[in-house]
Amino acid sequence: MTKFNASARSEYKKQDYTAKRRIEGLEIVELKRFNDDGGAMTELGRIDGGLHKQLPGFEVRQINYSVVEPLAIKAFHLHERQTDVWYVPPSDKMLLVLADVRAGSPTEGQIMRIVLGDGNSRLVRIPPGVAHGCRNLRPAATSTIIYFVDVQFSVGDDCDEGRLRWDHFGADVWEVERG
Repeated sequence: MTKFNASARSEYKKQDYTAKRRIEGLEIVELKRFNDDGGAMTELGRIDGGLHKQLPGFEVRQINYSVVEPLAIKAFHLHERQTDVWYVPPSDKMLLVLADVRAGSPTEGQIMRIVLGDGNSRLVRIPPGVAHGCRNLRPAATSTIIYFVDVQFSVGDDCDEGRLRWDHFGADVWEVERG
């Protein structure tokens, strides 16, 4: 076995590779990407009577397309009624930060970080009461989010779009992990 010098030994730590506990109600659906010599296509879902086949019980009421500038942070959104389903194309790269703020939830206070896009095709179902935001990890290009919601946006008294400060859970949640 190799011995390390005193400086390296005092700083040496093993990375934790165990699976992290998922926020209660958060769902990730891996999607199939069809490639051929002319390009690629990903099916984001089959909708039947407003119901998304891959996400049982989720009724699509609105579909949105959002562009995030290089390295920009868009945070934190919070809903009392609305469920979001996010998709970031595989050609883009976005850090999704989620925090369970539901009083009494088995995962209350838990924070999760998920990289979306970056060669992967998947949907992330975000339940009401889970604060969420993103950071474009691409330093010189915009990234895209396509998202489905089950509550139509309203600017009136029925508005379900709330916000928390970008650093509500600490500014470090947005930093690229080093190590």
